[in-house]
Amino acid sequence: MKQQEMKVLIAGGAGFVGSNLAISLKQRYKQYEVSVLDNLSRQGSQLNVARLQQQGIAFHRLDTRFAGPMQKLGHFDVIIDAAAEPSVLAGLDSGLDYLVRTNFNGTVNLLNLARRSGAAFLFLSTSRVYPYNNLSGLLLQDEGDTFSLGKLQPVAGVSQSGVSEAFPITGPRTLYGATKLSSELMVQEYHTAFGLKTVINRCGVIAGPWQMGKVDQGVAALWLARHYWKRPLKYIGFGGRGLQVRDMLHIDDLFRLVDYQIHHPDVVNGETYNAGGGPQSSASLQQLTEICRSLTGNVVPIAASAEHRPGDIPWYITDNSRVMAATGWKPEKGVREIMTDMLRWIRENEDVLKPVLDAS
Repeated sequence: MKQQEMKVLIAGGAGFVGSNLAISLKQRYKQYEVSVLDNLSRQGSQLNVARLQQQGIAFHRLDTRFAGPMQKLGHFDVIIDAAAEPSVLAGLDSGLDYLVRTNFNGTVNLLNLARRSGAAFLFLSTSRVYPYNNLSGLLLQDEGDTFSLGKLQPVAGVSQSGVSEAFPITGPRTLYGATKLSSELMVQEYHTAFGLKTVINRCGVIAGPWQMGKVDQGVAALWLARHYWKRPLKYIGFGGRGLQVRDMLHIDDLFRLVDYQIHHPDVVNGETYNAGGGPQSSASLQQLTEICRSLTGNVVPIAASAEHRPGDIPWYITDNSRVMAATGWKPEKGVREIMTDMLRWIRENEDVLKPVLDAS
């Protein structure tokens, strides 16, 4: 297949991840036909439609839950599934049917489209497939402003490098995590049963410009926006001190990985990789607060709540060892760079972003 003939479809293409991947792909390979579909259910996703169309990217307002309309899109060489209901709290009080049909049925519909097209299939999964009971059982140390991982742990697959693909997968993982793991299993089955070229990336926290952060998803953007517009915040759970830790992957770093994978499908075919910022791009909420204060010059009130939200975990850092060894890729941007890039984006687009981010 000649690169100039590549046709790429990105589902969830008006969301944060999908739109950034589509635009970066089109800017790097101007001869590619890049199309996206999205149901525009996510607040702020409408802002990305104009950005996509300005780059010559075809936008289709379609919903992955419904297979029929997607069949009219034609054939593709690569399909990237970035469509999801991404909230870890989804389905607990309402919206369970939407969660399952979007995150599982939607992936199956896209797999069928890939099978019909003979397209390679790249699935963006989540670190939330790892059970929260196992993660909550890790032995952590209180360092004053962050949790750190102890040297001895009760389970395999975790080290100072982070959580690897060998981490135990048995146990509850939230309804959101269950839908994503179910989709992973179906991707693997299509790979084996139909010879579909596939790769799965279990992503940690992804962050960067055009992320419309909310309390239950997109914490980096939410934290910065609240500091920028001087709005209160809250440390929730784990003593209400903001010690919980996540690593962050800049959307540009994710694009570099996806770029490699869609152009080297035989290298990654059938594989499942953890992909995140890693230890060098990690921070506790308390440390993230200090970065936001430093960048914005603003100090906002932060309440403390001992409330434990369902499925919440105190520590997660991605071990990228397998994907780095296979592809030569590694994350380049750390937490402060990520937050600096987002601050620049907010300042340059304050008028259109304020109604979305300041209300989140």
